[in-house]
Amino acid sequence: MALTSKRLLMLAVVVAVSVFTVTVWLWPRLARRSVPAVLGRIGILLGTQLSILAAGGVAANLYFGFYSSWADLLGTEQEMGVVVDHDGTGTGRLVVRGTRSVGLPDGGDPGKAGRVDRVTITGESTGITASAYVYLPPQYFRSRHAGRKFPAALVLTGFPGTAENLITRLRYPQTAARLIERGTMRPTVLVLARPTVAPPRDTECMDVPGGPQAETFFTEDLRRAVAEHYRVGGRARNWGVIGNSTGGYCALKMALRRPGAFSAAAGLSNAYRAPSDATTGDLFGGSRKLERENDLLWRLAHRPMPPVSVLLGTSRSGEDNYADARAFIARAKRPLRVSSIVLESGGHNFSTWSREVPPALDWLTRRLRVPGPGD
Repeated sequence: MALTSKRLLMLAVVVAVSVFTVTVWLWPRLARRSVPAVLGRIGILLGTQLSILAAGGVAANLYFGFYSSWADLLGTEQEMGVVVDHDGTGTGRLVVRGTRSVGLPDGGDPGKAGRVDRVTITGESTGITASAYVYLPPQYFRSRHAGRKFPAALVLTGFPGTAENLITRLRYPQTAARLIERGTMRPTVLVLARPTVAPPRDTECMDVPGGPQAETFFTEDLRRAVAEHYRVGGRARNWGVIGNSTGGYCALKMALRRPGAFSAAAGLSNAYRAPSDATTGDLFGGSRKLERENDLLWRLAHRPMPPVSVLLGTSRSGEDNYADARAFIARAKRPLRVSSIVLESGGHNFSTWSREVPPALDWLTRRLRVPGPGD
């Protein structure tokens, strides 16, 4: 039974209710002061608490999407290896593993709602292999757009979230299809991924000294692989990046550090500097200079402003990044352009991000250049 299945949740709830009922039923019989009665009370109390905690944990995981599978929970990877053909060009590779409908009325017709491809991307320059989803807008399949290239946006979830959350919880493909149909969003290819490219480690999209080169994978390998396989532009003006939580920090950081990769970025509930804890390990190889280089507020004070557009998503009440967002806005100067979404209240959760995704997608795609003959 899958870790994220509703059947598992129902089973956990049934077990918890059953154990609680048995506890109430047996308690009078275990009220004696004998050793067996005392051990019995301890046993059923532990059983009740464990069953309730298990049901609560399954429910929380289903809502927040911390872990996508038992292997993810246990920190093991069971995905098969990918065979890569080396042709000497040094470019990345993308393999389509399957397709799925968008999940809307008429979603089975790609020409009406688009299509979602499940892909594996292997970067030859970094040696990183990652799974992702690619949303192709309906215009991609229409005959009158057969030779047309589209702008693209990398969409990143948080840590330790999964790319699946971007479809099932934040509903990026469904939202994009609706906005495109209404004419409020430019048709754009979305690459849905998680920033965790070396699980279970949280790399914060860093090129870790002596470790995973996550930033290079996203800014070079992934973009090149997608542009080789799909009809998307290959230049920074054709590419944007958006993310929530850790993905939001990654989005803003990569745009500021690599303006040659992304021309626009949106961060929803993002941090402004990388944490240092048990999940990250030493991301900077002991280098204070490298740590500062990845601090977004430090960059605005000590490095030239890059010619990119960024969007900050925050809340006056419920988020702890509101003060940093205001500081970022105050320090930003041209050619860096800053916009913001400021909610009156909203916590660090899917409910808040779901309110920000539609306007953020609209903002992002309108700042991307439709690829021309030279892109």
